[in-house]
Amino acid sequence: MRFLLLMFLFHVIVIQQCGAMLHPIDFLALQAIRKTLNDLPGSNFFSSWDFTSDPCSFAGVYCAGDKVIALNLGDPRAGSPGLTGRLNPAIGKLSALAEFTVVPGKVFGVLPESFSQLNNLRFLGVSRNFLSGRIPAGLGKLRRLQTLDLSFNQLTGNIPWAIGTLPALNNVILCHNHLSGSVPPFVSLRLTRLDIKHNALSGSLLPMSLPSSLQYLSMSSNQLTGPVDHLLTRLNRLNYLDLSINRFTGCIPGNLFRFPIANLQLQRNQFTGRIYPAGLVTIPVVDLSFNRFYGEISPLFSGVQILYMNNNRFMGQVPGIMVDRLLSANIHVLYLQHNFLTGIAINPAAEIPVRSSLCLQYNCMVLPVQTPCPLKAGKQKSRPTAQCGQWKG
Repeated sequence: MRFLLLMFLFHVIVIQQCGAMLHPIDFLALQAIRKTLNDLPGSNFFSSWDFTSDPCSFAGVYCAGDKVIALNLGDPRAGSPGLTGRLNPAIGKLSALAEFTVVPGKVFGVLPESFSQLNNLRFLGVSRNFLSGRIPAGLGKLRRLQTLDLSFNQLTGNIPWAIGTLPALNNVILCHNHLSGSVPPFVSLRLTRLDIKHNALSGSLLPMSLPSSLQYLSMSSNQLTGPVDHLLTRLNRLNYLDLSINRFTGCIPGNLFRFPIANLQLQRNQFTGRIYPAGLVTIPVVDLSFNRFYGEISPLFSGVQILYMNNNRFMGQVPGIMVDRLLSANIHVLYLQHNFLTGIAINPAAEIPVRSSLCLQYNCMVLPVQTPCPLKAGKQKSRPTAQCGQWKG
């Protein structure tokens, strides 16, 4: 303690000579932060952290007046090894801090509860490290927080419901953790990105639980259940939607296919019903595979470039316009295997363009053309006749 006091007094003398001085609380906080973090081999980020000089000149430290307003820990250049150690609770003493980030590395331990004291914090990003434990519920006090990125860590427990009440949130990125429990409602009308894929979240989503401001929504690889049709109808600004590998049920609203989505991933759920797009579907990539959709395939899907409809219960004829667009290389992938389709109007001598793929295996028809299919489609070319007779859609 005596050494720290002497260091601080020396800092006061040096900085006074330069005409500036960091607030004592911030100075001591930086010292404590440095004490529990170290460079990984190959990184020299902390080489400039010499407390006999002005801390506002340290790498990653940005000041306004006598206060630290941003702390970006670690070398941001690609390939930098990053840091190791723990995040010190003294971070909560930096009362003017608006931005806190840590580059990818091997920082471990919990996210300190003291973050809840940072009332001015707008950006919190500690991704691709080894943080564990729960997300502090106190983060729900940070009314100015705009971005929360704790992705690619080892966090457990639920997403605190208080976080969903934050009014200024733009981005919430919590993917690739071990989070469980239900998804809290989010009220921020500024929220454009919600990424919670690859966790163990469960439960259903209420129709009003997400704001219509969302443009990017990824919930893939969880254990979420229940219908989402009323929720999706409201999210008409989406340009990316991934609900794959969950247990969602119910139908898909036709107006979803009119949204400005570039990539639509609904595969491996328990969705059911007929699909009636509200107009020509021009989404480049649509994956509806491994669900329980049935009925005839709408010709309105002919505007899709990469279309996966395999492993459902579709029946009837493949629309002729789809065949035409496949043969003209406007459709690049058309996977229809493992359905109950009864025919496709294609000349057996037709040549599938090199850059296009068609798979028709295991349907209720004799294949008019032989095309390479993925190995998972199996070796059986057609469904047993008994199965085709009993399935009416």
